[in-house]
Amino acid sequence: MWMYEKKLQYPVRVFRNDIGMAKFLMAQYGGPDSELSAGVRYLTQRYTMPTDKAKGLLTDIGTEELAHWEILATMIYKLVKGVPVQQLREAGLGAHFAQHDRAVYPADAAGAPWTAAYIQATGDPITDLHEDLAAEQKARTTYEHLIQLTDDPGIKDTLRFLREREVVHFQRFGEALNDIQEILNQKNIY
Repeated sequence: MWMYEKKLQYPVRVFRNDIGMAKFLMAQYGGPDSELSAGVRYLTQRYTMPTDKAKGLLTDIGTEELAHWEILATMIYKLVKGVPVQQLREAGLGAHFAQHDRAVYPADAAGAPWTAAYIQATGDPITDLHEDLAAEQKARTTYEHLIQLTDDPGIKDTLRFLREREVVHFQRFGEALNDIQEILNQKNIY
């Protein structure tokens, strides 16, 4: 059970509408390397981790990824709030508007809906932690690309925060991998 504090983990400041940036941010909202994919991946993998410490880490980071998903949704919504429908259509979001209005829907930047095929859970802690390390690096790279796509200082600030959290998660997963590898080596499993 989690306790939900009804505030964003990091403030979202948007200084103007930017439909194109909203569309780009969808990569981290519903794409293969998105916060949603990470949260579901980690909260699924946690069950087969061999230590309580690793299970707790995956629970903590998985939950934090869902908080990041909420931050992204807030940014996307603020970037399109009040934008006339014709501008949404001209920016390539006409199909999205037809199905969802301005609601944020889990899809990638090209409009492809999120799918569970984006995640992996093998039941092997070494394999899964390597998957998690790669996922954090792909998310970090995507955030770096997104930072280059905007000149809005508020959006850049929030994206930098999210990028840095990916770095911290990568470090924690590396520590967990080392701990589990050591335990498995002592048991002559690997």
